[in-house]
Amino acid sequence: MTSFPFAAVLHAGRGEGNELLWQFCKRLQLAGWRVRGLLTTRGKDPDGRLPMLIRDVHDGHSYAISQPLGPGSLACSLDPGGLAQASAVLRRSLAESPDLVLVNRFGAMEASGRGFAQEMLALMSEGIPLLTLVSPQYQADWQRFTGTPDAILPFEESALLDWANALPNRPGEPLA
Repeated sequence: MTSFPFAAVLHAGRGEGNELLWQFCKRLQLAGWRVRGLLTTRGKDPDGRLPMLIRDVHDGHSYAISQPLGPGSLACSLDPGGLAQASAVLRRSLAESPDLVLVNRFGAMEASGRGFAQEMLALMSEGIPLLTLVSPQYQADWQRFTGTPDAILPFEESALLDWANALPNRPGEPLA
């Protein structure tokens, strides 16, 4: 079990981690935690017609983070402009010093130093607990990014609860 105030949940890369993080977020909020960040509300549309959406877990504002590239395109559809707009949520989180910041995922953009990489590093350097998702494809990149092979959690709610309970300044009673 990681003892770091940052971790990534290892998921299969097919969107199944989104619901786990949303459930975890709601559980923490009900327990009185000040949770901030961005989580996925709609992943990739196989037909490429609907944008990928992420939502601010605090105020509910949604951000479209993909752009339509047309049928048959194999290029990455992430929209740097949409990511830049959404990154304001993470920068605000830095100023608010919440109990936990959730970031929808550590993926290709972050592995290359773009996307939410700078905001994630800033949060981690301030000691603000951060949790994200990572697929096996980017696990080694996450480990290089964090400087440790140990900031990986298994895809289990109990692992997330154990990690949160081990945070040094967690609010309230231990989560059960």
